[in-house]
Amino acid sequence: MAFQMAILGRRRHRERDVAGTAVQYSGAAVDGFLSELPFTPTKAQVRCIGEALSDMARGTPPMSRLLQGEVGSGKTLVALTAILAAASDHRQSALMAPTEVLAEQHFVTVGRLLLRRPFTVGLLTGSTRAAPRREVLRLASEGHLDLLVGTHALIQDGVELPNLALAITDEQHRFGVAQRTALRGAGPEQPHALMMSATPIPRTLQLTLYGDLDVSTIDELPPGRQDILTRLVPEDKRQAAYRFIRQQVEAGRQAFIICPLVEESENLDVRAATEEHQRLSNEVFPDLNLGLLHGRLSSRQKDQVMRQFRDGDLNVLVATAVVEVGIDVPNATVMMIDGADRFGLAQLHQFRGRVGRGEHRSYCLLMSEAESERARERLSALEASGDGFKLAEIDLQMRHEGDIFGTTQSGDQTMLRIASVFDQDLMALARQEAAAILDADPELTDPKHAGIVAERDRFLARVQDNISD
Repeated sequence: MAFQMAILGRRRHRERDVAGTAVQYSGAAVDGFLSELPFTPTKAQVRCIGEALSDMARGTPPMSRLLQGEVGSGKTLVALTAILAAASDHRQSALMAPTEVLAEQHFVTVGRLLLRRPFTVGLLTGSTRAAPRREVLRLASEGHLDLLVGTHALIQDGVELPNLALAITDEQHRFGVAQRTALRGAGPEQPHALMMSATPIPRTLQLTLYGDLDVSTIDELPPGRQDILTRLVPEDKRQAAYRFIRQQVEAGRQAFIICPLVEESENLDVRAATEEHQRLSNEVFPDLNLGLLHGRLSSRQKDQVMRQFRDGDLNVLVATAVVEVGIDVPNATVMMIDGADRFGLAQLHQFRGRVGRGEHRSYCLLMSEAESERARERLSALEASGDGFKLAEIDLQMRHEGDIFGTTQSGDQTMLRIASVFDQDLMALARQEAAAILDADPELTDPKHAGIVAERDRFLARVQDNISD
């Protein structure tokens, strides 16, 4: 009940008190852009585009929409169409990505798809040199940029977008609440907000965690996308798995190898990954170029490694879970996950989504010595299904009373405990009761609601501690 009061209260505040700007976009410009694409958008993409443009045209309250879809489902096209719509009304947009490489990828994609249009885009990251940075900031502040793409650099002092109408965050779960809010504050008015996520969110959690947002779902993949062949590989077949990776590399492909998760600390994860990289380099693939990616590298070092892998300078990338959110490497065809039983189902599906992005058949190898029934169930579900939304529901049920805000997959150390997190009837009832209370007492000033207010505030304080770091 406390959570529903907080969620509904925040949504109603936005709808009642936050003024937005109606984007009077050119339908001809949007239709022309979509008709000139070298591919046909899916029905789900068209639906999500319509939902976003409808929000933007309405103006008040400003759009606050979560766009979710599998890796490769085409979220970027939805975002780009919204950006183009804003530009057709002489309004600016900002797109913030969690890594420099991903920001650069968006910058290149925008340039490629809008090459023939009178559209200006700038790139701003921590690596942008002083002179180009000054020029980008000048163009942005004078309203000459339609879109500014970047990393956290977008929310630093000195970034001004006087005509900002649309703020987009990619891989939104990688940003804290304060960071997403700061991006919306880059302009003088409250812009429309679109948050993109490649992690499918179960319907039950849409009702709870994201109840203050509108949700658009791209629930289909573009035609022709190949399924990723997923296999559970026992330990006695490890050498065969290595031979398969070598065969793929000899055929001109690339591979990821994810190191086992060491739960005690990130330091142990890094040490394990470093040792595994050395072992593979010396004993298994001494003639290949192997890269190493882990959480203790600086942002610049991570981006450098990912660029080397993207550009084909590395045959195999050895990594920890930091590779869960990455870039498009169409030539990578093998994802080998060592100690797969130590990862959650949703995270495993994200790893798998790093491959299968090009024309070649791709494979996911789940290395595991798991003996627990739950671990075997989790891996069997991944082996049997490539549907991220179905897997998200299975994952939620397997968590039971786990930490659905943080990274804990299951267990007793939970910040938000619900009797049955997938009891939709209970959640719907709590939401209905919260709505009735807010209808009767919008500001919750009635003394009889003091207890609810206190519990709501305590709850929000705990949530803020968990998700705004």
